[in-house]
Amino acid sequence: METALKDVPDSAPNIPSGNAADGSAALPQTTEKTGFRVLGAISFSHFLNDMIQSLLLAIYPLLKGNFHLSFAQIGLITLTFQVTASLLQPLVGLYTDKHPKPYSLAIGMGSTLCGLLLLSVAPNFGVLLVAAALVGTGSSVFHPEASRVARMASGGRHGLAQSLFQVGGNAGSAMGPLLAAWIIIPGGQHSIAWFSIAALIAIVVLRQIGHWYQRQQTGAKAKGKKKGHAYVPLPRSKVTQAVCILLLLIFSKYFYMASLSSYYTFYLISKFNLSVQDAQIHLFAFLFAVAVGTVAGGPIGDRLGRKLVIWVSILGVAPFTLLLPYASLFWTGILTVIIGLILASAFSAILVFAQELMPGKIGTVSGLFFGFAFGMGGIGAALLGKLADMTDINFVYQVCAFLPLIGLLAAFLPRMEKIREPAAA
Repeated sequence: METALKDVPDSAPNIPSGNAADGSAALPQTTEKTGFRVLGAISFSHFLNDMIQSLLLAIYPLLKGNFHLSFAQIGLITLTFQVTASLLQPLVGLYTDKHPKPYSLAIGMGSTLCGLLLLSVAPNFGVLLVAAALVGTGSSVFHPEASRVARMASGGRHGLAQSLFQVGGNAGSAMGPLLAAWIIIPGGQHSIAWFSIAALIAIVVLRQIGHWYQRQQTGAKAKGKKKGHAYVPLPRSKVTQAVCILLLLIFSKYFYMASLSSYYTFYLISKFNLSVQDAQIHLFAFLFAVAVGTVAGGPIGDRLGRKLVIWVSILGVAPFTLLLPYASLFWTGILTVIIGLILASAFSAILVFAQELMPGKIGTVSGLFFGFAFGMGGIGAALLGKLADMTDINFVYQVCAFLPLIGLLAAFLPRMEKIREPAAA
């Protein structure tokens, strides 16, 4: 792995390759090359990280039985994990923007490793909370810095890089529950320790990425590179307004995604009397569409402009969400695949747009948006579950159908003007 990463050229460009956030479709030539080996390594690490994170949620039934936990105690485990995994991310990003730490990725995965091992031998509820906090802390360190590495290796194709990075996480989140069902549930609590192997592999890979990261910093200092602006800087008030709009769009996306990822199978069973197995097949189709949409969103944004992708991926999904509660089983399957495909393409475009609004604060922006997305997903699942208890699962989808209309706010996103280099004399 180290040899492979050494062969990758420096790819920390100051000027993106024409992926205008204002909707420009131009794609001028760039002298930087996209570091696909580095992107592959960081995506693989994201796969392992998010697979481990999803294990914690997947083994709740096992923990509830072993420790005779109440639902309130299960909720406290989730709260502990979410607080450390979500709220710490912007703080980590803010710190590493000012004090880059190339090996923080491996150190963060070390925290996850400790959490896993502690989880496998936890004797009581208090130790479970400590283990959940360690796993969450590992996640809070990983995402801001890994997103920075993806941008450094992008060669100017920032949307593509973020999409490749994120699809690893999506795959890991989907794989975690399956592995929990195959290994942990039959083997019991102590079998959680087997997944420390995945954390160790991730530490080895992230250590090599840390070597590459450090070489980029050393090379940039030797060449006297300075961070530049790709776009004309906007007034702080406009930047603040734009970031607030983007966070509202994240709220819309992740609340709606929570309704499908958490309750779609219950909806199908309740409305169409499907078996659990058939409902799971529909859920898999939706999750597969999400993975495809995640990969597609970034490159499309690079070519056609991020603002256009944001418009289409949030507001453009509204007709399908509004139809979903009234569709037959056949059309429900079709509509959810379309919804997953379109809606999943939003995050890469939103994140890169925000990074270009605030140049030089890649870690802060990444930590803020990843943390907010995680938080909204968790809060959304809890609130929608409460709503389903108070009414019924069909009503949840009737209400959520209107969430994509928040995409109308994209009209107020600023136009980003690229800085033009003076022509050669």
